[in-house]
Amino acid sequence: MSDWLENHLPKVVLAPSFIAILIFVYGFIGWTAWVSFTRSKLLPRYELKGTVQYEKLFASPRWDTAMDNLFIFGTLFIVIAMVLGLMLAIFLDQEVRTEGVIRTIYLYPMALSMIVTGTAWKWILNPGLGLEAMIKGWGFESFTFDWLVNPDYAIYTVVIAGVWQSSGFVMALFLAGLRSVDGEIIKAAQVDGIPTWRIYTAIIIPSMAPIFLSAFIVLAHLAIKSFDLVIALTGGGPGYATDLPATYMYAMAFSRGDIGQAASSAMIMMGVVFTIVVPYLYSELRAKND
Repeated sequence: MSDWLENHLPKVVLAPSFIAILIFVYGFIGWTAWVSFTRSKLLPRYELKGTVQYEKLFASPRWDTAMDNLFIFGTLFIVIAMVLGLMLAIFLDQEVRTEGVIRTIYLYPMALSMIVTGTAWKWILNPGLGLEAMIKGWGFESFTFDWLVNPDYAIYTVVIAGVWQSSGFVMALFLAGLRSVDGEIIKAAQVDGIPTWRIYTAIIIPSMAPIFLSAFIVLAHLAIKSFDLVIALTGGGPGYATDLPATYMYAMAFSRGDIGQAASSAMIMMGVVFTIVVPYLYSELRAKND
């Protein structure tokens, strides 16, 4: 008995966690997928009705807005966060004397929850309380910055808050990558008289391709599942001008009482995540096998 327990103890210890994950993660994913093919409303129905929920979803103007916003927010959020994070990393890589302080300042936002970030930026960008009111108080009465309440620009306030929160994390990733580059290669390039900017663009940055890919995967994941930031900052408004798929799913499930629509939107979100993550995992596994 003691020998059996010794050989199988890891399996015994991990079994409860494995069963819980199997039921509460993959089990509920399967349940959501099933419900997305039914006519469920306030309560779930289990009689399959084909793709009626997906047809209704793709015909919804609100869903179209949510997907358009995801494209705008995701593209700007990823690109700006990566560019800003790379610039900050290159700056700190110059062995700045106050590097520790600067690094802490830029990493601090990552310690905050998205709810706190959204609430803080809601105050900052509020036309009657924040930036606009402050600058008008300085005597610039014609200054306006009403993006938060303007349906055409509100989604860009979400980009601002998201970049502020995540660029420090990207900076930390890139800084670690910059300092892992072989110093002998850089010294050889400097001896050959290659300008510093060419060393970065032709040698250092291309060698950091795996880190760029990892940063992209993390940021894309954050963009797709953004919910609390939007809820705290704009509430999805004005109207539903800043709706994202995650807020659409929440509204359908808990405000409209339409479980079928919530389930179908959740499956589309999962599909988008898979299209990003699966190629990454494939490339990683292929690299390890090679």
